Amino acid sequence: MDIVSVILGGGRGTRLFPLTLHRSKPAVPIGGKYRLIDIPVSNCVNNGIKKILVLTQYNSESLNRHVGQTYRFDRFSDGFVSILAAEQTPENTNWFQGTADAVRQGLVHILSQHPDMVLILSGDQLYRMDFSSFVNEFQSSNADISIATKPVTTEEAPDLGIVQVAADGVIKGFVEKPPADKLSGLTSDQKGITRERPYLGSMGIYLFKPEVLRRILMDEDRDKTDFGKEIIPDAINRYKVVSCLFNGYWSDIGTIRSFFRANIDMTMPDPEFDMYSNFTPLYTRARALPGARIRNCTLNNTIVCGASDITGADIENSIIGIRSYVGSGTSITNSINMGTDFWRGHARDSGAVNASHPALGIGRDCVIRNTILDKNVRLGNEVRLVNEKGLDSFDGDGIYIRDGIIVVPKGVTVPDGTVL
Repeated sequence: MDIVSVILGGGRGTRLFPLTLHRSKPAVPIGGKYRLIDIPVSNCVNNGIKKILVLTQYNSESLNRHVGQTYRFDRFSDGFVSILAAEQTPENTNWFQGTADAVRQGLVHILSQHPDMVLILSGDQLYRMDFSSFVNEFQSSNADISIATKPVTTEEAPDLGIVQVAADGVIKGFVEKPPADKLSGLTSDQKGITRERPYLGSMGIYLFKPEVLRRILMDEDRDKTDFGKEIIPDAINRYKVVSCLFNGYWSDIGTIRSFFRANIDMTMPDPEFDMYSNFTPLYTRARALPGARIRNCTLNNTIVCGASDITGADIENSIIGIRSYVGSGTSITNSINMGTDFWRGHARDSGAVNASHPALGIGRDCVIRNTILDKNVRLGNEVRLVNEKGLDSFDGDGIYIRDGIIVVPKGVTVPDGTVL
């Protein structure tokens, strides 16, 4: 069975701002050493799907570089992970207008592989999925389109596309992000529905017969630009669209809060997304880094990544990314430090030539709680990032608060003694 996977590189990522200030959503680091794009690519590779196209547009340089440096199959394989960047052509002078339009503009490259199926994935979700079961159900049902679905709560439903599924698995209705007062009547008969999770949410994972995909995008719905809002609701009336139930962990990393929760959960003793037990590999860029160096520290429920240098710190429920530096007397709780792209003193380190810059990393006697420190951040000594006023949202001089979580964007310098 020849399958081509198409991974959507995401739009502007405004809900993940300021982590998307300099990069697209799939390029955002997660888990200390990975990027979000590694999740769908790893799911494909682990399921033997090795023809993978990544559609990119906004802030794509970081994502393009990561994909190019990371995913290379051997010369005796027909596998590839290739970037399909938005491009203007004589036939189309517009950039991508939505998820469906992105696939439409790349369709000539997708169909040139002559696939038996086209698997469409999002580049900003966290999950492990057995695509072989998805494919087998798709084939056995003789469907034209299959949608991966997951039982969700009443609170989760308004953020997702909600499907109505008959007992035979055929989707009879689809409502994109229904408001809470419109959920009545949107339950399904499918197995797996419970009182606590009465609705079926679309995971944004689709399987198409190639000819059906071509017909919808190029002939029938050429003016429609989004899968969830337009393509899928209309296709239900013309094609056999089925639901494939998924009961594992799945998180749509669409907001600062969901990103923060997914990362912090990885540090817990029994995380829902466990990188250590029932292990299937998560692939990322191979780096020749030494192990972490830790002196006189107290660490609890903490992930510490390679080449980190930590002295006399107290760290709990946190992720310490690659090449992190943490000074003595510093306390870090419920926080994510993404680390750095280079060591202190490297030619790219402006602090090596400008003594007025705080050194790369986190200084001495800092207190950091419920905070995301993006890559290459410089925190001076005695900095307190604790959201003392309990703000839900704030835009400061290089520091932001979103959903009550402090976010320091990539490359920002925070002077000695700063308090927020």
